[in-house]
Amino acid sequence: MAPLAVSIGDPAGIGPEIIVESWARRSEASLAPFFVVGGKGVLEAAARSRRLALDIALIDDPAEVPGLFGRALPVLGREDVAAYPGQPDELGAALALQSLAEATRCVLLGTASAIVTAPIAKAQLAAVGFEHPGQTEFFAEVCGMEADQAVMMLAGPSLRAVPLTVHCALSEVSGRLSQQLIERRARIVARALATDFGIAAPRLAVCGLNPHAGEDGRFGTEEARIIAPAIKTLRGEGFDITGPHPADALFTPRARQTYDAALAMYHDQALVPLKALDFDEGVNVTLGLPIVRTSPDHGTAFDIAGKGLADPGAMIAAIRMAGQIAANRSAHG
Repeated sequence: MAPLAVSIGDPAGIGPEIIVESWARRSEASLAPFFVVGGKGVLEAAARSRRLALDIALIDDPAEVPGLFGRALPVLGREDVAAYPGQPDELGAALALQSLAEATRCVLLGTASAIVTAPIAKAQLAAVGFEHPGQTEFFAEVCGMEADQAVMMLAGPSLRAVPLTVHCALSEVSGRLSQQLIERRARIVARALATDFGIAAPRLAVCGLNPHAGEDGRFGTEEARIIAPAIKTLRGEGFDITGPHPADALFTPRARQTYDAALAMYHDQALVPLKALDFDEGVNVTLGLPIVRTSPDHGTAFDIAGKGLADPGAMIAAIRMAGQIAANRSAHG
């Protein structure tokens, strides 16, 4: 299997330090070989701030990674900046964008088996020409897909959750929901749970939108008009899917034993329980793509960058999950 490609993220954030910490813990975490695109000096500075002994090997080809990974962190390319933790700027954003683009190119060419993206600052990237609401939408476009064909799933040891609407105002959610949206994304999730996660018979649970899942229309009609008909259609196709469930009861320990992934109606309905349960091990994985993409489910954390406080757990989990998914896809042919 080809190595994993890791984009450096915003060099002023915690991305570089959690990347070097992940490499330092590669053996105990059983991580597949990976390389970072760009930022050799940034990574060396991050290692110094964490008091890590780190050797970096500049490479020209990802095929060099297996022979180097045990003794040095491979870095592809010589692009670099002078970054200052907690002080993002356009030069750093340009490096983040170049790293993202080149890592993606490696995966599309097959010289990398998956991409793991370190955290970016969307406002900084927008200033240097990044026109997408988030990285999920970027990957859909570069793979030649419509944005709604790429599905964001948050995954941790305790929960997998999928927001059916993502980067929009809460006031827009009801208008964006449709029976077709729920059906299409549920199919993508079920297929990915089987092929990417090795779950032979995936079980899905669907949240309601309103308090108490609408309580028979007293608190809203979206459940009866949109969500329940979608679930009925999917059941008719043979999917193991239940709901609409009141969201306040779906994430309890007992309830979580009854499904493999929860489908939430909006961003925070999915991310609040995931981060409450698995903040330091939460992974953002993009489903429905022809390539494998994961990311730690947290941001750049400029306020703690360079202070030795950032927990690398989510980055380690993202790298591990990317390797596992790539291996599962390879096994499925």
